Amino acid sequence: MSLKSNLLGATAALTALTGAQAALADAHLSEITVAYFLEWPMPFQAAKVAGTYEEALGLDINWVAFDTGTAMSAAMASGDVQISVSQGVPPFVVAASAGQDIKIVDVAVSYSDNDNCVVSTALEIDADTAGDLNGKRVAVPIGTAAHYGFLSQMGHFGVDVESMEVVDMAPAEGAAALAQGDIDMACGWGGALRRMKEHGNVLLTGAEKEELGILVFDVTSAPADFVAEEPEILAKFLKVTADANATWNAGGADAEAMIPVIAQDAGMDEDATRETMATFVFPSVDDQLGDRWLGGGAQSFMDGVAGVFKDAGSIPEALDTYADAVDTGPLEAAQGM
Repeated sequence: MSLKSNLLGATAALTALTGAQAALADAHLSEITVAYFLEWPMPFQAAKVAGTYEEALGLDINWVAFDTGTAMSAAMASGDVQISVSQGVPPFVVAASAGQDIKIVDVAVSYSDNDNCVVSTALEIDADTAGDLNGKRVAVPIGTAAHYGFLSQMGHFGVDVESMEVVDMAPAEGAAALAQGDIDMACGWGGALRRMKEHGNVLLTGAEKEELGILVFDVTSAPADFVAEEPEILAKFLKVTADANATWNAGGADAEAMIPVIAQDAGMDEDATRETMATFVFPSVDDQLGDRWLGGGAQSFMDGVAGVFKDAGSIPEALDTYADAVDTGPLEAAQGM
């Protein structure tokens, strides 16, 4: 099957890019590029549309939409992107394991119900008959949170991944392939996941996945040299994000007023935006700095993700520890602003 070779190839490419990482702009930095996802509605987008980030940072910002977290890693490795918003932990782990010097600087969102695998309705397979997935064809965005969830769920159900034909597809492509009957199962998130569910069913709910230790959360990440050279810019960026999250978390009229703005920026309708965000949790800065998240929990979770990928032959080696891949300095500075 193609799973191992595809991800090993991506790892090798990241390693090559890392060796060629360009230095960031000099002290007269005038603009940065920030990566994010479409069809992935988050409070920061209200501030993005309002120009609040540019005002706070005193910089121009190029906002670039990506399909996967692995593409974000590659763009950071090449020096094209300075900050990635809502990068999945698994693609971050893949890049760090390949030697890319990147840092997690905050927890962007937790979303166990918004990242999953969907089995074609035609197969009539559920949790009780998941063994019937042996030998089936599945679309998985390799090296992403959905990939980790896929491996973990198949391990839980005793499905032999080596027997399956695993095709590397971005979620939108996987949703289309599932709808056309070209694959038996597709994995993804956001709007693509909603479209997948129109043609199939999940095996485990978000709560059931969490009970098995299959956490799903995204982070804000950045190249280590940017974190070291521009800590004030990064802290101000995280402060704007935290303020937008706080407004959303408070609910009420102010939060409701964010919906149409976020929906338009995410390329979604308002109902889908509201439905999606209802499954999201945006931890406060205090919570992020606590033990569950960046105070130790995220580092331990990355150890587990790397172990699953290594056992599956998807990465050649795991780091001894991923503690050094987290830098809470900018978030702590944002907390004091």
